[in-house]
This record gives sequence, structure tokens and C-alpha cells, in this order.
Amino acid sequence: MYEPRTYRNWENAGCLIPFQVMEEETDLFILASTELKELGYYFVKKYRQEIIDYIKRQPEFASSLKPVKIHLDASSIIRDMAEAAAKASVGPMAAVAGAVAEYVGKELLAYSSEVLVENGGDIFVHTLSTRRIGIFAGKSTLSGTLALEISPDQSPLGICTSSGTVGHSLSFGKADAAIVISKSAILADAAATAVANLVQTSDDIPLALEHGQKIEGVSGLVVIKDDKIGIWGNVKLCPISPHADLKVSE
Repeated sequence: MYEPRTYRNWENAGCLIPFQVMEEETDLFILASTELKELGYYFVKKYRQEIIDYIKRQPEFASSLKPVKIHLDASSIIRDMAEAAAKASVGPMAAVAGAVAEYVGKELLAYSSEVLVENGGDIFVHTLSTRRIGIFAGKSTLSGTLALEISPDQSPLGICTSSGTVGHSLSFGKADAAIVISKSAILADAAATAVANLVQTSDDIPLALEHGQKIEGVSGLVVIKDDKIGIWGNVKLCPISPHADLKVSE
């Protein structure tokens, strides 16, 4: 079932041009220096088809909740998803939204010097100026009050969110938002699932942060449950403002 992504109404693109690319379950919100909707659609179809074709060869890739071994001739997006899943100890499809966001974003960088791609709360960022990424955490009292500040020297960057209370993605936890920052949006997506799975109550936040720190490639963590928040790593938070560029949400 499609859930309206009302948090996208909070974006303030500045000089960047916003546009949406949809194909079946994939729904990307993109900011770039020029309108690239047709190209975005082409690359979404390309990478979706690679994933679909591979799942036909190895159905376990889609159904497994733990890492799987893949064929040696698998495409790069499949290899990257499998590698991220192995690092985070989750199934490879836990990385699919981040993978599509990153692969499409990197393709569009050939046509735009700045690109932000949001795919259901999983974001690929390549920016030349400081950006603020607002945090949406469902019914938490902290939702809509804070933003991540991202500087140009951090990008390209992945910022991905998993939630047990917002959205339709599978989670075994009840976190309002488990946000992971990494140089790879693919790894960030897989790691966000692993971190969110550990949160049932706000008392689990320290355990989730401790676990996330151990995943190779994770540089920052934010975990929100009810009115509590835990933060670790290279994270700069600021009050949300009308100048937030995007919102992270599952």
C-alpha cells in the first residue's frame, strides 16, 4: 500500500530544482541543479531491472533476512547490497532503497554538480554547500524539531533511516527513527535496519548505539524512541528551520 510521503512537503530546495521519479514501488524525490526527470527515470528502470533479474536467478536474495552468498558474475549493485548486508548481518534487500538512491544519484552527477536523492527516507547526498536534513520520527515529540547539518567535505554521503513505527518496511524493533550516516548509502540502509531491530523501548537506545558503532563503515548514529534520543559519531544536530533541504523518514 502506498503511504503518502507528506514529509517531502517540508523541503526547501533553495537554488536546486526538485522533481519526482516513480516506477512501480520505487518513488524517488530528487534535488539537482537542473531538471533531470527523464534521465532519473532511465536509471531507476536500469537498476530496478538488474535487481529483478538477479532475484529471478537467486530468489533467496529477496527473501533472506540474513546475508547470502551471491554469484560471481552478479552486477555491481547486487555485489554492493550483498557486501553491506554482510557487514550489518541483515538480508540484502535491507539495502535496496539506499542502493537505488546511491546508484541513481551517482549517475546524475554526470549532469549536475549537486544531487540529493531521497528514497523512502534513505538519502544519497552530494553537495557543494552546507545542507540541513530534517528528522521525521513519526509520533515522537522530537519529530520535526531537529535537523542533521551536512557540510560539503562530508559528501558524497548516505543518510538512511529505519523505523518500526513509520512506513511499511520490515523492522523487528519499535524505534521511531534509527538514522545511520556513512559514506555509502547502501551500507547506511542495511545498518539502519540492524540498529532499529534492537529498539523495543527507549531503554534499548544505548544497546542500539553500541551495536551500530561496530558495523564497519558507519560514521554516525541517531536513535529516537518516544521522547528519548541517542547520538554517536560524526553527527551535527541543529534546530529544524524553514531552510531544511530534505527530511529523513522511513
